[in-house]
Amino acid sequence: MPKRTQTRRQAPQARTVFGMTVIGFVLAIVVGSLFGLGGYTFKYGEGLSYFSKDPAACVNCHIMQPQYDSWQKASHHTVATCVDCHLPHDFIGKYIAKAENGYLHSKGFTLQDFPEPIVIRDKAARILQQNCIDCHEGLLHDMLGDATTAANEVQCVHCHRTVGHGERVGMGKLEDLSQLTKERK
Repeated sequence: MPKRTQTRRQAPQARTVFGMTVIGFVLAIVVGSLFGLGGYTFKYGEGLSYFSKDPAACVNCHIMQPQYDSWQKASHHTVATCVDCHLPHDFIGKYIAKAENGYLHSKGFTLQDFPEPIVIRDKAARILQQNCIDCHEGLLHDMLGDATTAANEVQCVHCHRTVGHGERVGMGKLEDLSQLTKERK
């Protein structure tokens, strides 16, 4: 009876580039490029500024310049910043909204696919409404008392559309703002 010898099959050698497999090398290039591009974008877009309350951070992408300019002339300029009105006041909610808004704003700026004029999203409008209520709660009890759902609630910006951004962004008539200014004097 002939004796059988067992031979082990060797796995085919993987191709290597600089000591890494080709797949590993390509993956390293892709990941490195993403981190490099992300780092450059974060630096160019002044990403750290978005962690502050400074309203100047909101004009980093230039399309918000009219809103920033009009806020500086509006009645709430001395008492509220962009963050006070447009982000939730709780710590977790604020940073979730900042991340979501940051993504959407950077996508819109990069791809130039933002609507003009800029339109507030439903979620952001709900946050804005809640912040109006939180700051002016003592004044609103009678107005909000009959509202059983958010749909029945009177939206603050329906009557007070020039409070946050004045006239520069087309939220009301210029004559209305002029009349309001005369009445205050």
